[in-house]
Amino acid sequence: MTGEPGELDGLLRSLRVWDPAVTELPPFDPAAAPAEPLPLFTRWFAEAVAAGEREPHTVSLATADADGRPDVRIVMLHGADPDGWSFATHSGSRKGTQLAARPQAALAFYWPRLGRQVRVRGPVDAAPPERARADLGARSTGALAAALTGRQSEPLESLAELADTSAAAWERARREPSAPAPTWTLYRLRPDEVEFFQGEARRRHVRVVYRREAAGWRRGLLWP
Repeated sequence: MTGEPGELDGLLRSLRVWDPAVTELPPFDPAAAPAEPLPLFTRWFAEAVAAGEREPHTVSLATADADGRPDVRIVMLHGADPDGWSFATHSGSRKGTQLAARPQAALAFYWPRLGRQVRVRGPVDAAPPERARADLGARSTGALAAALTGRQSEPLESLAELADTSAAAWERARREPSAPAPTWTLYRLRPDEVEFFQGEARRRHVRVVYRREAAGWRRGLLWP
């Protein structure tokens, strides 16, 4: 019967990381890594797509509230360029209010088919409103409908209320594909630190970390 004491422990012990049937651990030579992290991230992202990762653009976003209590959730990467790693949400959501109080965040990507992680952390700012509008305009009708529904993280009275509000938002999104969503905000994390983790079969995992300095990026290694 599910829920019996010890069931979770048994399940956990039965699981294996990096199943050889689906995972390949490619070699990673730190000496060949580029001088800056963005080109390496772009290459690893493309390799994750080619390896068949189903949602390589999903990423854990960690923030903290005004009292320093941490929060984490999965969001979608909207882009990565010299301005930073981008994601979007409503300014009044829990993420938005936490970033307003403490404009620092961390991202963690995990691509198990290649045994890879990428961790990014640093200050966050809001992109200009026109960039947020352009970003939302380039997305699906569903994305616009979700943005128009709004009220993210607010208390919800019932699923019927959600269904009615969402239906109206979908109708408007189809009717007005450029409808504004005033609180929808594109955020940019400008990293102070980016770490690339490559798993290795004998647990000699390779960790390369880039740290931003006044003169540019400094690259180094970390113990696994």
